[in-house]
Amino acid sequence: MTIEEKISHLQAAAMEEARAEGNAIMKQHEDALLGVFEQHRAEILRQSETRVKAERVGAQQQLNMAMSKAQLELKRELSKTQKELKKKLFEEVNEVVQEYMKTDEYPRLLIAYIEKAARFADGASMTIYINPTDEDKKKYLEEHTGMTLTVSKEDFVGGVRAVIHEKNVLIDHAFKGAIESEYRKFVFKGGVQVG
Repeated sequence: MTIEEKISHLQAAAMEEARAEGNAIMKQHEDALLGVFEQHRAEILRQSETRVKAERVGAQQQLNMAMSKAQLELKRELSKTQKELKKKLFEEVNEVVQEYMKTDEYPRLLIAYIEKAARFADGASMTIYINPTDEDKKKYLEEHTGMTLTVSKEDFVGGVRAVIHEKNVLIDHAFKGAIESEYRKFVFKGGVQVG
């Protein structure tokens, strides 16, 4: 082998060794970069998942707040509507009561109330009051019950009130108190049933 061949062979071997070392260094560097890339990618994924979870929680909270606000507003509207309907209903009740008081049945009801109070008093002294609007019925009622009646100074819509003084008892068959009691107790229940 000549010197030139030796040099050429040595040069080829050195170049091959240098290429192998360069490739190894490049492979090491590439692996290191891939490792850093994977760490960075994992960190970015973790951060984005955390951000998505936080956004989801925030969106859910906003949705819950909006729903709660809407439900509260619906309840207010429902309550307002129910109050208006209740008021209208009892205005109609008062109109029906006023119409009833013009019927022939009403004086018979007053007579029944007066007789019931007299039975309860069982001979004890009592004052029986009729409503001021029923003053025109006073004579008729006294004739049919045999009781002395007093026209009240207070308007209790209709009906009869009696006070048994000895027993300190009030017998209240006044329409006003009954209507007010029903008004306080009245509550809308349920709704429309489908099926």
